[in-house]
Amino acid sequence: MDKVKKTEIVNAYKVHDKDVGSTEVQVAIMTSRIAELTGHMAVHRHDHHTQRGLLKLIGSRRRLLGYLSRSDVARYNKLIKSLGLRK
Repeated sequence: MDKVKKTEIVNAYKVHDKDVGSTEVQVAIMTSRIAELTGHMAVHRHDHHTQRGLLKLIGSRRRLLGYLSRSDVARYNKLIKSLGLRK
């Protein structure tokens, strides 16, 4: 992920002006990285190192989403709707 794309994601999901590490921003960045790695895995099926990294990212995103759903349900619902994670 290049710096321009990352700053676009941060600007789209930040909670306040100087926000770079809120839960929403972290989940959005992880979702973008997961999408990139999923595309890589479609081409390179036997890349086990990437597969392990992808599974670790998915688990980390899942834990962050669990924290957000416990702490603030409205923010959680808004985030998953904007990222299109759940149907």
